Amino acid sequence: MQTVVCMKWGQRYSADYVNRLWSSIKRHTVRETRLVCFTDDPSGVDPAVQCHPLPEIRIPDEIAWSPWRKLSLWQTPLADLSGDVLFLDLDIVITGALDPMFDFAPGKYCACENWTQPGQGIGNTSVFRWNVGANPQIFRDFEADAERIRKKYRIEQVYISAEIDEMLFWPSEWCVSFKHTLMPSWPLNFFKTVKLPENTKVVAFTGKPDPDEAAIGKWPVDAFWKKLYKFVRPTPWIDEYWQ
Repeated sequence: MQTVVCMKWGQRYSADYVNRLWSSIKRHTVRETRLVCFTDDPSGVDPAVQCHPLPEIRIPDEIAWSPWRKLSLWQTPLADLSGDVLFLDLDIVITGALDPMFDFAPGKYCACENWTQPGQGIGNTSVFRWNVGANPQIFRDFEADAERIRKKYRIEQVYISAEIDEMLFWPSEWCVSFKHTLMPSWPLNFFKTVKLPENTKVVAFTGKPDPDEAAIGKWPVDAFWKKLYKFVRPTPWIDEYWQ
């Protein structure tokens, strides 16, 4: 049994994101696979998804509902999880087979090379695989000295990358960023539709736009002047895969 994990808290992502993820996992795996969702609100989630409460973690209030909460996954025991487990953020679109992601470098921590920091040894945690129970110091040290760690590393994935015993990056074509890998550079983004490369397995939608927004060519901005460069044309292939 292969296990995929996601986390859902707060109001930004609805149960529909979990259900679309589950539907897509089933379409892109051959071997028996389950989805485990750690959440503060399981209402509306497909009953076939195994929901558990968010894992306990001592964490400062100001980062309690940020990606730092993913560090709670590094504790042991963790629900009924064991062995290699694949984590997927909710704001991703699966576009290729996931089974090879369980076969790649068994037992190792695997992550995307962060698209904005190439060559710096930083793993992006939108899509990562870890061995449950390995590297427990990541969780233990954070609980013991969260403020110092947060100030030193600023971002949870930088902390993990620095403290993990060994990290391998997925093949670069497997996991790409919609915004940082696929988007045509300005001003071509106003004229060219984002294309999906062959051999891509997962497209990550870090920040904005979210998949549903990019599909219809919507990029929410908090300042009018940002519309001068934050623009995406409607992207039809998202609806084909994100369902």
